[in-house]
Amino acid sequence: MSERAFAMTAGRVTLDRRSILRGVDLTVRPGEVVAIMGANGSGKSTLIRALLGLTPLSGGQTLLYGAPPAKFRDWWRIGYVPQRLAVGGGVPATVGEIVTSGRIARQRRLRFTTAADREAVADALEAVGLADRAADPVQSLSGGQQQRVLIARALAGRPDTYVMDEPTAGVDAATQQLLADTLATLVADGKTIVLVAHELGPLEPLITRGVVVREGLIAHDGPPPQPEGECARPGHEHVHPHAPEVTAAAGPLQGWQGEA
Repeated sequence: MSERAFAMTAGRVTLDRRSILRGVDLTVRPGEVVAIMGANGSGKSTLIRALLGLTPLSGGQTLLYGAPPAKFRDWWRIGYVPQRLAVGGGVPATVGEIVTSGRIARQRRLRFTTAADREAVADALEAVGLADRAADPVQSLSGGQQQRVLIARALAGRPDTYVMDEPTAGVDAATQQLLADTLATLVADGKTIVLVAHELGPLEPLITRGVVVREGLIAHDGPPPQPEGECARPGHEHVHPHAPEVTAAAGPLQGWQGEA
């Protein structure tokens, strides 16, 4: 298949005069399940934000389904799950309202909510185990439950590609397994998934490709790195030239801070 969900060429990002990404080439094709991994501050979250056009490039190019972000119009094709839910002041939003907002990219201007919208929202809430919390203020939920709301919002849009920034950070083992089960259904439907993770945990069997970012460069692109003491998956491993060395047995990547 010639179509590419994402294509970054020589991508560079500089923030506050600090080089975050230093010439990254990355292509994601439809149907792939790609884990972006790396230590704190390596640039992995910046990488997926740059892929989406949320963080501007200082050099190079990124394309979404063949179009630069500024000219991309089919935003319904991409569901984005950020690291955390931004809960501001004012009138508190309910869980259902936030999940319903995931349908906006599919709606025409001034169009009322349809039965299809309501069905998609109900299915998304059911998938993340929050069907009974739709009327609750989102501020009343725990951090892990708020993360599930963000995932449900992306699910409600029924996109072709899901981009998730640390979806398992700070959530318990049961929620991680729930996410793995949800993603397994999406994978079976041929959806494309790009996610940032320190440790894969229950998501590991779903991952088709691991990309390790180190010091703003891609140090590994191939089978997901294995925890220490485990044998690496058979198959081709590609280590980028001119990048810091990361072995296929790099071990679990610990900790979670910030959005680098």
